Amino acid sequence: MQRNLHLEGKIFGETAEFEELAIELFHFQFKHCEIYRLFAEKIGRTKPYKLSEIPFLPISFFKTHHVSCSIYNEDLLFLSSGTTQTGRSRHPVFSSEIYERSFENIYRQFIGPPEEQVILALLPNYMEQGNSSLVYMVDFLIKKSDCLLSSFVLNNTEELVQKYHAALKLEKKVVIIGVSYALLDLAELGLDFSKALIIETGGMKGRRKEMTKEELHSEIMTGLKVDFVCSEFGMTELLSQSYSMKDGLFEMPNWMKILIRDINDPLSYLENGKTGGINVIDFANIYSCSFISTQDLGKIENKKLKIMGRFDNADIRGCNLLVQ
Repeated sequence: MQRNLHLEGKIFGETAEFEELAIELFHFQFKHCEIYRLFAEKIGRTKPYKLSEIPFLPISFFKTHHVSCSIYNEDLLFLSSGTTQTGRSRHPVFSSEIYERSFENIYRQFIGPPEEQVILALLPNYMEQGNSSLVYMVDFLIKKSDCLLSSFVLNNTEELVQKYHAALKLEKKVVIIGVSYALLDLAELGLDFSKALIIETGGMKGRRKEMTKEELHSEIMTGLKVDFVCSEFGMTELLSQSYSMKDGLFEMPNWMKILIRDINDPLSYLENGKTGGINVIDFANIYSCSFISTQDLGKIENKKLKIMGRFDNADIRGCNLLVQ
């Protein structure tokens, strides 16, 4: 089946009105994604006229159902990191090109051109489990940097230090992206990485005790001698990411939006500054489901997202969601 180039063109374009495109995308996915259609019918939300009326599929469905527009054959299959006994989320991806276009544009917008960087990745658990959307993204960016110094660095601090200093001699910007526990392991060595941009992707993976975002960043900043720590907010079920810089608030691309739902009335939404459940709209999920109700808590501040933690009964996940 051919791709829907009409919708794809709108998603990454500059002229589409967000609400209008969201409604159009809803009807496309309602028609072609069976589990989403059944869910929408079950809760009586089949003809939304505005953004707040669009049904959001619970993220847990990615563990229990095939969330995909069935008329398409998948190009990729991403699996979550599987830190619990309840199974790994599965995200069938019809087009690797769409995923690459999404994350590359977002990375360039918030982090910078990879061609000017040396990218060093500390993602041991993701490498071990396979089918990771994060590893796919970082591997793509490493190749895009077109520098032999850029690489995945697994349990080899000496190699990391050598590549860091070699990159500085080449006057390259150094980006170190890693899972939380690996960055903490590095921070405890007391080495100086003060000229690097540190990006943490969250997740202790059972290797360390959970801690607040402030505690995590404070330890990393002290240990690596950096002024701040950047965060990447992404998950297996999304093909787009958001990044936080010094203020700790996450910014999103034009094709992504956050709505904060009332935890006591999940079909209602809260005003800015109020804490509730995070609903994500990700237009890059064109061939799966773009409207996802997560198990995460947050609020909108200055048009940015502040992540507050998770619902008490939610699985611990490795996507930057530490209880605050």
